[in-house]
Amino acid sequence: MIVFRYLSREVLTTLAAVSGVLLLIIMSGRFIKYLAQAAAGQLDPGVLFTIMAYRLPGFVVLILPLGMFLGILLAYGRMYLDSEMAVLSATGISDRKVLGYTQGPALLVALLVAWLSLWVAPAGVLKTQQLFNEQDAMTEFDTLAAGRFQTLGSGQRVTYAGGLSDDRTELETIFIAERTGSGEDASVGVLVAERGRQQMNADGSRYLVLQNGYRYDGRPGAADFRTIQYDTYGVLLPKPEVVTEVNDREAMSTARLLGDTDLKNRAELQWRLAIPLLVPIVAFFAVPLARVNPRQGRFLKLIPAVILYMAYLVLLVSARGWMEAGKTPAFIGLWWVHLVFLGVGVLLNLRALTARSGPTGGAHAAA
Repeated sequence: MIVFRYLSREVLTTLAAVSGVLLLIIMSGRFIKYLAQAAAGQLDPGVLFTIMAYRLPGFVVLILPLGMFLGILLAYGRMYLDSEMAVLSATGISDRKVLGYTQGPALLVALLVAWLSLWVAPAGVLKTQQLFNEQDAMTEFDTLAAGRFQTLGSGQRVTYAGGLSDDRTELETIFIAERTGSGEDASVGVLVAERGRQQMNADGSRYLVLQNGYRYDGRPGAADFRTIQYDTYGVLLPKPEVVTEVNDREAMSTARLLGDTDLKNRAELQWRLAIPLLVPIVAFFAVPLARVNPRQGRFLKLIPAVILYMAYLVLLVSARGWMEAGKTPAFIGLWWVHLVFLGVGVLLNLRALTARSGPTGGAHAAA
């Protein structure tokens, strides 16, 4: 038990460090993407961290198997370089025992990944989609920031407000430019005003009421612009339409996917089951790949091992696509990929045991 606890602690500590770095990199990239959408006025900056929190379980599901794989490679690679594995071998801890001990933390991580993949991550995706639906229903003035030009409508409209009240109902120094049509028929309408306010009517319609300003209409490059000066000008704001239905398969609950006959939904269910199953299998073939000669360095086999892992993951993604397209029967689905790489793990372990029991391996163990 002492050896088991020691090996588990080494693997899990390295797993936590590697997964933390990978999670930071992935979440930073995704946060930058959402931040760009907020800067463009497509998202309310106040919901960015909420969206990231809902997306976190989905990121962790994909990171933990890779973190487990790299954790074994790095932890055991260090132990081989420091001759700790040679000491364990001399005390009667065989390669088979090390392989069995490694499955302990691997099964623990697999259970965590299964919980996240089957229940937590789909719920997070559902909440994220609902937030995005609410953001899509917001008008440009709900996400407007003072002192910033905001482009909306695929670049057809630009809005600017020099000042904005806390409740977003009062605006100052307003500029709105909207382009209609395309090519030679394109025209531009420009509204400028000293101040304005949002007005809600009893029927639910909303107006932007501008005061003390001008309206300019015309075609770019032409001199026949029309200019209108006004004291009060009302602009009807589009009525927000909140979409409550979420049809994304990733947001469907696992209970809803069970028993579903739709091929794409069955592929989604098998994918959620495939990720937890990935963990003990990669741990199985990571142990022989972690064996290094002290004179070779601990990173010698790291690149080939990562390539093997990526081949596993890419083949799983391809098998999911083939199943969704109907090229692979549902009963075969993604399971054959696991069987292939389980066979690879068996071959790697047999090769490692053969090398260990051979003349060179025996001399190395004695050293």
